[in-house]
Amino acid sequence: MGRAPRVDIADIIYHVINRSNSRTELFNTKGDYRGIENILDQAHNKFKVKIYAYCIMPNHWHLVVSPEEDGEMSRFMQWLTLTHTQRYHVFHKTIGFGHLYQGRYKSFPVQTNEYFSQLVRYVERNPVRANLVRKAENWQWSSLWRREYGSDQQKKLLTKWPIGIPDDYLSYVNTKEKSIDLEEMRDCVNRGRPYGSSQWTKQIIDIFDLGLTTRSRGRPKKGT
Repeated sequence: MGRAPRVDIADIIYHVINRSNSRTELFNTKGDYRGIENILDQAHNKFKVKIYAYCIMPNHWHLVVSPEEDGEMSRFMQWLTLTHTQRYHVFHKTIGFGHLYQGRYKSFPVQTNEYFSQLVRYVERNPVRANLVRKAENWQWSSLWRREYGSDQQKKLLTKWPIGIPDDYLSYVNTKEKSIDLEEMRDCVNRGRPYGSSQWTKQIIDIFDLGLTTRSRGRPKKGT
């Protein structure tokens, strides 16, 4: 089956994910994590892309972004991954050892309502699901830590959410998701399928001729 066409239209929110080649660990030290965060800061200053959330994991990372111009997300991602690859090989003295990433990054549009907050929760809760920390806000290499504990300069990387952050967000993000919610999100990641209500998803698929099918599902529910 061929790849779904990539959507890169201004003012749409996207979940973007990229993994290391063969899923080997890219980030083993604080220096590794700080290196990719520094490059993310530079990319943010270089390209017109809003960053709402991110999480850097040992062998992959997630971004929740919105380009301000058509095609800008692709330019942002190309520079980010290429620059990280070059600097990583120089730092680790592995020049000539091959690809750092598995290849093409994955991305899909997300509806700007409660689906957005559920996506950010999924992204920022990754370290808890992976048993790296007990509380999501304790994982230093994420937007949640940066929002909660970062300096004023560090917080400049993040764009204000298009919807309000729930007052009980920390409790929400630290509450285990229902299996059906995780399955839905992972299906979007694997297939590049838009994440939103059935009607909105169908509209996006039709508008951008994504060649995907929708399936009936309810609205996302907060964790219990």
